[in-house]
Amino acid sequence: MTKGYFIYLVNFFYAGTSHPELAEIIARRIGLPLSKAEITRSGIGETSVRIAESVREDDVYIINTGCGAVNTALMELCIMIHACKIASAKRITAVIPLFPYSRQDKKDKSRAPITAKLVANMIQRAGCDHVITMDLHASQIQGFFDVPRMYHLSRYKRSDIYLGCFFLKLYAEPSAILYIRTHFNVDDVVIVSPDAGGAKRATSIADRLGVDFALFHKERKKANEVSRMVLVGHVRDKIAILVDDMADTCGTLCLAAQHLSEAGVSKVYAIVTHGILSGNALKSVEESALEKLIVTNTLPQTANQAACSKIEVIDIGVVLGEVIRRSHYGESVSKLFHEVPY
Repeated sequence: MTKGYFIYLVNFFYAGTSHPELAEIIARRIGLPLSKAEITRSGIGETSVRIAESVREDDVYIINTGCGAVNTALMELCIMIHACKIASAKRITAVIPLFPYSRQDKKDKSRAPITAKLVANMIQRAGCDHVITMDLHASQIQGFFDVPRMYHLSRYKRSDIYLGCFFLKLYAEPSAILYIRTHFNVDDVVIVSPDAGGAKRATSIADRLGVDFALFHKERKKANEVSRMVLVGHVRDKIAILVDDMADTCGTLCLAAQHLSEAGVSKVYAIVTHGILSGNALKSVEESALEKLIVTNTLPQTANQAACSKIEVIDIGVVLGEVIRRSHYGESVSKLFHEVPY
């Protein structure tokens, strides 16, 4: 038997089993205790959820992130949403720091599924009213949610579309910028995108810091395997900071760090929102030219930090906690796209 948790917000906040450390951080930010539920799994892996107290006409927040056994975490999230829905919760918000299957967002070959759309359908059909996530791999996923009202907030623009599902997209950019300002001499920094797809992210950070940026053009043999990278921009004698939304096998980041080192940078760092770090990623990072790989705690990182001395973590629990508080009380969250709450 595994324990799940709620946070009282006058109403409730519930955490699945995928990332209990983040739930604790959010609870401390809100200043309210976690309340309990029971999550059990049968011998064949079926998940059962029992909510330990009444949620009738209450505002419920459920947090589960897409890590570890992703399929189990996703089913757990849907079952928790459904359990609260049929228990007559007034509003259910899913807080999903890393959206599951976000890289399967388009039909890129014959007979390929658009799995991110399927996940969106599952979450909606389970009974979810609102979704809060961070740094979607592809912004088009916002369009996969079709119910009552979508309220899209991003670092670039704000739009109010009367469709139905309240979708709040957060971005780790303010936390990354704060880290850079407090740990580096900004005059020595150049922001680097490891691929052309991340150029918008890199230029946004570079513009806010008032520094130069560079990018790599990369060619892949297959998914997660890069064959060639070409650097575009001037980086010599600078501190290069690679920025990306996620790091999986870290092949791209490590290869980019090697190229930057050969191009004459003084040091290379990487800041990534979602540190998936699968396979031999930790070994690759440890042996790479990277001084540090800085990730947020959208995924559990305690074991990764213990296994690799170069991993450092930025806490985004305070951001999620403040968004939840503002959402519950109907306050504006737009300020959080420009600065980190204290």
